[in-house]
Amino acid sequence: MTMDVRRGAAGLLGSAHPGPSLAVTVLAAAYGASAGLTSGRVMLVTSAVLVGQLSIGWSNDLIDRGRDAAVARADKPLARGEVSVATVRSACAISVVAVVVLSLACGPVAGAVHLMCVAAGWAYNLGVKSTLWSWLPFAVAFGGLPVFVTLAAPAAGLPSAWIPIAGALLGVGAHLVNVLPDLRDDAATGVRGLPHRLGEQWTPVLAVLGLVAATGVLTLGLATGAASPPTWLLVLVLPLVVALAAVALVGHGRAPFRAAIGIAGLDVLLLVVAA
Repeated sequence: MTMDVRRGAAGLLGSAHPGPSLAVTVLAAAYGASAGLTSGRVMLVTSAVLVGQLSIGWSNDLIDRGRDAAVARADKPLARGEVSVATVRSACAISVVAVVVLSLACGPVAGAVHLMCVAAGWAYNLGVKSTLWSWLPFAVAFGGLPVFVTLAAPAAGLPSAWIPIAGALLGVGAHLVNVLPDLRDDAATGVRGLPHRLGEQWTPVLAVLGLVAATGVLTLGLATGAASPPTWLLVLVLPLVVALAAVALVGHGRAPFRAAIGIAGLDVLLLVVAA
């Protein structure tokens, strides 16, 4: 493999937002396994989620390449010319076809739910990110993900209502945390979503409140529902969430951001246990 090919492949991967894409894909796989899906079904669900996330990541960088170049974003290979627009556009088109095929292979209803989640991600990229409703696509996508996975099971059914509610709260918190490092760059290029209107002072506060609310919903659901997690899990998680929330609300520098990420990770753990 030549240096140019390697550089292009690395740029294509970097343009897919590999961190968030992998995180959501792993969440879907873990939730599916915890929900009792067969290994084949878990692979199918995971593949559908992966290509959906890739399409969202690539479309984001295609749509925003002008903005990213204007503020010299070092983490954007497409804006830096490390991969061609044609290559990313082709990969994005292939992923769109693949996500439709793989989603519908999980079942028509499950597939429709997942395609709604992917459409929410595209809607964010196409302009919702610059409105007061920037949080809504994340609420729809994260709330819909456990519904999709549950409906993809051979004995399809809906999860308990508190699970998608917790997922939606987790999604809103994830949106606010994810945007936080880029607030100034986004504002410089005209992006005015909810976090940008809240500003650097209040965005972490709302993010933490959303994530802690997700913890509360998950804890209450686990305590009163059919699922019965080990007592040690709640004993471990709840004090950690309280401690991290305190750091996120009163900390300085990168501490609030890292603490919010920690709470989100613990919420993901509870969500998987709740499956």
